[in-house]
Amino acid sequence: MSKKRSGNDVFTGGNPGTPPPPGAAGWQGPTGNVLKDEFGLEIPVESIPIPSRGLVYPPDHPLHMCETVDIRAMTAHEEDILTSRALIKKGTVITELLRSCLCDKRIDPNQLLIGDRNAIMTALRITGYGSEYSVEVQCPACDERSRQDFNLSTLPIKRLTCEPVANGANVFEAKLDDKLTIRYRYLTGTDETMISQMNERKKKQGMEASQLITTRYSYQIVSVNGIDDKTKISMFVQKMPSKYSLALRRHMDDNEPGIEMQQQMVCPHCFEVSEVPMPLGASFFWPDSKR
Repeated sequence: MSKKRSGNDVFTGGNPGTPPPPGAAGWQGPTGNVLKDEFGLEIPVESIPIPSRGLVYPPDHPLHMCETVDIRAMTAHEEDILTSRALIKKGTVITELLRSCLCDKRIDPNQLLIGDRNAIMTALRITGYGSEYSVEVQCPACDERSRQDFNLSTLPIKRLTCEPVANGANVFEAKLDDKLTIRYRYLTGTDETMISQMNERKKKQGMEASQLITTRYSYQIVSVNGIDDKTKISMFVQKMPSKYSLALRRHMDDNEPGIEMQQQMVCPHCFEVSEVPMPLGASFFWPDSKR
């Protein structure tokens, strides 16, 4: 039996693993592994680390207390998903890509934390097209844009170290001072989609999607000093003193599990060395074939 890569191997290289069981409902042709038996090819299965360590998923969830998840490498079928106009219009391309490549079909990509989704997405890009990622970024020093080459395999995994308030709950507590204790949750794929759709509706109505911070809080804050009434929380969010808002954001960001997307760049125009957020543009899954 072939070995399956585990842990961080997917980000640093390793040997391909075993393919998932073949076969599809209604198929009347050969029932063996045609790709392997006839063409000598295998679709590798990788075991990749989950930044949340499964601590935020309830006991009945397939990833409850799981440190890793198995994914199947992308094929031409997944390229069809990436180019589907219907999925692009609906904004569900990444969700359907994850759904297609997750080996355990009980896992709903919409329920995964954004940090876990990003880890899976990065692993799929590495196994599908390699770790080199070339993309245009803007220099924070001179504002000029240049093409930079990043190595996805060097992106560090930021594992969850802050314990949730209860086993299997996506709820965390931030005690900002003696007067204010806030419980919050980390965003999931569903939350991300809902926020994106809301911003799109605002754009169509000629409104600017400028309430980024308060919108984020409205989805993340669960209770304030034990008060969990949504209307009262919404009023608190609008009037929260900036010192508490900044402290809360820092607490959330410092503890959020995921992939560290900050990378170092050297600007060819001003020669400044800066750390920039690595943009996940269209070329993330469609690398330039000439390079």
